Amino acid sequence: EITESVLMRDAETSTAILQQLKTMGVQLAVDDFGTGYSSLSYLKQFPIDILKIDQSFVHGVPHNSGDSAMVKAMISLAHSLGLTTIAEGAETEEQIKFLRDQGCDRAQGYFFSRPISAEEFEKLLGDGNRFT
Repeated sequence: EITESVLMRDAETSTAILQQLKTMGVQLAVDDFGTGYSSLSYLKQFPIDILKIDQSFVHGVPHNSGDSAMVKAMISLAHSLGLTTIAEGAETEEQIKFLRDQGCDRAQGYFFSRPISAEEFEKLLGDGNRFT
């Protein structure tokens, strides 16, 4: 993951470095999308796989029409570029339903789990539980 703002500090250098990582088989994600000052023209130039929608937009869905419109547009844009979408900060069942209805590929947030330690995660896996 690399944040949108870090990508845009030096777009040419970022593109070269990301291309090297991509050649090595690393999957690349743009984190906090929508919070920086990037030009959409750069989005198609970066060799990325995943667009992570910032929680500041997800927080307002589905009740805030502006946030809902932005999230819907980001999902559509990402999919039209062949990118996977991940919505950050999903906390409610309503948000999950909205994201699913819009075709968002994945979500992360407190709806699924609060942050846990590696030991707690290992115990969950050992108990036969799985995250989906």
